[in-house]
Amino acid sequence: MYSINETHDINLTSWVASANNGSDFPIQNLPFAIFKRKDSTEPLRGGVAIGDMVVDMAALSDLNLFEGEAKLAVNAAAETSLNRLMDLGSDVNSELRKALSNALKTGSNLQSVIQPILVSQDDIEFSMPCQIGDYTDFYTSIHHATAVGKLFRPDNPLLPNYKWVPIGYHGRSSTIDVSGQMFHRPVGQTKAPDASIPTVGPCKRLDYELEMGAFIGKSTRIGETIPIKNAEDHLFGLCIFNDWSARDIQAWEYQPLGPFLAKNFASTISPWIVTMEALAPFRTAFAHPEDDPAPLPYLESQQNTDNGGLDIDLSCFIETQEMRESGQSMERLADSNFKYSYWTLAQLVTHHASNGCAMRSGDLLGSGTQSGPDHEEAGSLLELSKGGKQPISLSNGETRTFLEDGDSIIMRASCSREGAIAIGFGEVVSTVLPAKTS
Repeated sequence: MYSINETHDINLTSWVASANNGSDFPIQNLPFAIFKRKDSTEPLRGGVAIGDMVVDMAALSDLNLFEGEAKLAVNAAAETSLNRLMDLGSDVNSELRKALSNALKTGSNLQSVIQPILVSQDDIEFSMPCQIGDYTDFYTSIHHATAVGKLFRPDNPLLPNYKWVPIGYHGRSSTIDVSGQMFHRPVGQTKAPDASIPTVGPCKRLDYELEMGAFIGKSTRIGETIPIKNAEDHLFGLCIFNDWSARDIQAWEYQPLGPFLAKNFASTISPWIVTMEALAPFRTAFAHPEDDPAPLPYLESQQNTDNGGLDIDLSCFIETQEMRESGQSMERLADSNFKYSYWTLAQLVTHHASNGCAMRSGDLLGSGTQSGPDHEEAGSLLELSKGGKQPISLSNGETRTFLEDGDSIIMRASCSREGAIAIGFGEVVSTVLPAKTS
């Protein structure tokens, strides 16, 4: 687990002026993405955000400014995917962070060399940051699990294993895309409560899920486990994650083996990956409620108890087709926080690898819907509309129980704390298109 160091110094500023004015991307952040200039044929490559600019890592590699492990990491970040950079591990990537921080800070003697290779974020387009070989979605919010469970099992909302084991399912990586994703409403098999046979047609209860995504860094081999004290050595960083859900398809198909076609038609990630080291100032203590069982020994450590949690503010907004056409701004649906998670990232990694499952750089772990204890902090429409029974009223007179064609969902995340410089993740945006029925 990373310690706070000189790269987190609150007095540190950058010669990139826009990084010093409340940007999501101050010099204390330095997140990674894969990009190229808009409408160009130039190759994709890694980039690091600083204010409203991007450090072109391929161009930085060509300058040959760094030495040792920092040079190794720069060369890896210059590639068309961040997988190799991720696999270099936490120590090497920490050296790159220090080198970038020194190069971008106010007074750096490298300003005149690096300034020409900056690219405006207004002039770029993103691609997937890495090849995601495997994707696992967890169910870490007890508030979400309880609220959803009450809709279907009012007397027994939480299944008996929930407080003992991090629950997850293996998802589909081929339909994960970066912010800006536009996807067609899924078509699937559903069965109405009063129907004798199921039917096939467009989903009628389309929903979003407000989540965080965690990218695996250093790989492991099959048969190798990851002790919890080492778990975060195998994490590269986090993004915002919208795991779309077809609730009516899900209700019919999920027993007995869990989610399938209701979850694998689209998922959307924010383009910037905020590294675990950048998040060091925003760690929180972790503990289950006193009346709940303590985690089993393999899921427990003093380090995890002291600093296993993360204080990340999450927000979700909607922009309907009518809003766009009338020039109306998007409307907030809910706010929540990642600190409400019932399991830490370290516990997710350790449990995932506890049976010898190989973890590969670029693998994605979804946190599951992040809902808070209050109804207004719900991370899905399923919760906000109480299973579709209570429509949500928007300020322009529209209502929603579930999403309609043309709706865009925008999610944002940020971290702030006294004694630290606030950082952000940017945003993830995705839009629902009409179903393809032929």
